[in-house]
Amino acid sequence: MSETPPNTLQYRFDGPEDAPVLILGPSLGTTWHMWDRQVPELTKQWRVFRFDMPGHGGAPAHPAGSVADLTARLLATLDSLGVQRFGYAGCALGGAIGIELALRRPERLASLAVIAASPRFGTADEFRRRGVIVRTNGLDPIARSAPERWFTGGFAAAQPAITEWAVQMVRTTDPGCYIAACEALASFDVRAELGSVGVPTLVLVGSEDQVTGPAEARTLVAGVPDARLAVVPGASHLVPVEQPAAVTDLLVRHFSTAWQPAFESATGQTALPATAVAVPGQPAPAVVPAQPAPVAEIAPAAVPQQPHGRPDPYDSGIKVRREVLGDAHVDRVLAGTDDFSGDFQELLTRYAWGEVWDRPGLDRRTRSCVTLTALVAGGHAEELPVHIRAALRNGLTPAEIKEVLLQTAVYCGVPAADRAFRVAQQVVREETTPQE
Repeated sequence: MSETPPNTLQYRFDGPEDAPVLILGPSLGTTWHMWDRQVPELTKQWRVFRFDMPGHGGAPAHPAGSVADLTARLLATLDSLGVQRFGYAGCALGGAIGIELALRRPERLASLAVIAASPRFGTADEFRRRGVIVRTNGLDPIARSAPERWFTGGFAAAQPAITEWAVQMVRTTDPGCYIAACEALASFDVRAELGSVGVPTLVLVGSEDQVTGPAEARTLVAGVPDARLAVVPGASHLVPVEQPAAVTDLLVRHFSTAWQPAFESATGQTALPATAVAVPGQPAPAVVPAQPAPVAEIAPAAVPQQPHGRPDPYDSGIKVRREVLGDAHVDRVLAGTDDFSGDFQELLTRYAWGEVWDRPGLDRRTRSCVTLTALVAGGHAEELPVHIRAALRNGLTPAEIKEVLLQTAVYCGVPAADRAFRVAQQVVREETTPQE
């Protein structure tokens, strides 16, 4: 166990001190105990390093709002321990950290396994709305629905103790750190970079996973040059818990046969990894070579640079616009754009969102307060729903939105505030009601 500074992670080691290090990364809402059933077998060959996300499993609540930040904290932890090279297996958010390692620090990574992972986890809107629900209602609604997301119905019914363990694991997570982790998943998108992953990769998924299922797994396999796919029958999202023996066997086979040699600084080259082979006396691995699969992606349109090399604010503007208003709203607006309205939408994206909303002088919470006040003052009630949703997404609580609107009653007039309250009441109810 460890004492944890803010820039590192809570961790533990198991296994012989002289063995190569194998890291196991947890998913959102879980702790390192999700890997308990794998540790006895893995420690026969590796020194197993497990870690907790911030605010999970009693770890200090220092929120990390991006996968890059979590990856940096993991590397800082390993640096402090003198661990330079390792294998890595991660589930869901833990898998995203593994992909980030492969893309940003490939020289540290000997081999990779990603479980129940995706190059993009759903949509940003889904995770930001989950953050709104947690901020308003706490973690109890998320905890109660965890078993149906993580396990098949048969497993949850047959294993009530494990099901209750899952609920309590989420319930005891720090809400602020959970919201930050949701933001990390919301902003994670490496679809365009998968071809740069240069380490041997096992992509493992449960056949019944409804969160990041076989389709997402095949997208990873199609994009990563040296990737193989394993589909575990009868398992949902938390595969290492639901099918521990199958996952352990697949990890042992993968890391035993696809451990890439270290980068050789003298020659500037890395030896190619050996092709996986069957273990004598055992059945062939339940891993199949990657099959070509059609992947259709629309590349973002190139936006011309302004004179003198100044970056066009359209790039940052469309990013901020999507983060604040949500993908669904922006997609709907842009889909309705034609030759007549296109220039106006480009102006909004470039100047309102790229020049003003992206300025560092005010945080987004404050900008939402100002925006709501201005809309009430101007009588623009039709614009309030989207900006109340944006305010919730930017971190304002319903109580804080109420205070903003009370202030507008004094300075903008009671009738205008009355309309705003009726709109906000409906939007807040929609956005903060947990989905069944």
